[in-house]
Amino acid sequence: MDVSVESVVESESVMSDENSWVTVCGEEVLAPDTGVCAMLGGEQVAIFRVGQTGQVFAVSNYDPIGEANVLSRGIIGSLGDEIVVASPLYKQHFSLKTGACLEQVDCSLKTYPVRLHRGEVQLRSARQLQSV
Repeated sequence: MDVSVESVVESESVMSDENSWVTVCGEEVLAPDTGVCAMLGGEQVAIFRVGQTGQVFAVSNYDPIGEANVLSRGIIGSLGDEIVVASPLYKQHFSLKTGACLEQVDCSLKTYPVRLHRGEVQLRSARQLQSV
């Protein structure tokens, strides 16, 4: 299945803080309880902001069950104490903290360090992740 992502945020990969963080978009782009898709080193990353707490999370945008880049379009919620995103395709729930699929333990998402810094959404650069 080939699904296009309408809101991919393209960035100029502005580096900051000892060249370890990449600015992918402005904080104003990330509305509460929604996701956006950003590119980081050729990978699509789904970034979410939880409305009540303001926490931000970043996971792979690729749904391994639906085999499409769609998770940034998923619905944020919680199951018990777990903050999750429900895939817009088959509705599996993925933990935004760990990337684990709650319904299929053999499936998980890659997670990315993310932060809000001086009005910008930043991801840890892939170069830095490989050397940690």
